[in-house]
Amino acid sequence: MLKQRFVLDTTALTDLQTREVMGYTSLCEGMKAILDLIADARLQFGISCYVPYPSVYKEMYEFASRNGCDREVVAKIDTWLVKKSPDRYRVDVTSQIFHEYVSYMRERINRGMGVAEDAIWEAATECLFMENPQTNKKEYREEVEREVIGGIIGKFRNKYRAALRYGILDSAPDIDVLILAKELDAAVVASDYGIEKWAEQLGVRFVPANTFPMMIKEYLRHSPEGIKELESEDKKRKDHSENVDFI
Repeated sequence: MLKQRFVLDTTALTDLQTREVMGYTSLCEGMKAILDLIADARLQFGISCYVPYPSVYKEMYEFASRNGCDREVVAKIDTWLVKKSPDRYRVDVTSQIFHEYVSYMRERINRGMGVAEDAIWEAATECLFMENPQTNKKEYREEVEREVIGGIIGKFRNKYRAALRYGILDSAPDIDVLILAKELDAAVVASDYGIEKWAEQLGVRFVPANTFPMMIKEYLRHSPEGIKELESEDKKRKDHSENVDFI
């Protein structure tokens, strides 16, 4: 059997929907349960689950600490997740993928700037109109936009671009997850549409966080211990059925 490899994003352990599917309300208990499944899969099938180091590992550690998880959770992360730094200099990414990524980020940044500009126009006009309620609102707004807010918006655009466009590559941990998965020919496990979208672009297999535990459980069901357990359950159901027929 070909050994499976997975690269985990932080959301692979922290996704709310995954916890609900597994029947846990506590974040820490949900993380423990997923890590226990990973441990069983590692011991029985040699399935390896990697975490980019230090970026995503640090996120997981801080997430567990902030939410009051005990040291056992961190110990399980250290024990059962393989920490590895992605080889950013040797993994090839085509120029077309990089071009699409930059275009996508630019579009999102411009969209965010548009939303912020609308809020500035609205807030400023409403505040000024409150001081002169007798003025025709439409005419007053046009005058304010022309004389006052236009210059402010211009300064805002320059500062916004300087703050967000210079050197941006969005989330470094997300990129590390994709690069490491590409390097190892592994599947990415996450609950993040951005990671899913770019995994597809890079030709990397993507596993949604909420289906990952079920996948591991399916592997474990077909281990020698799992098969014995299934046979035992089948025998119990058969015995129960025969008793019902007899009655």
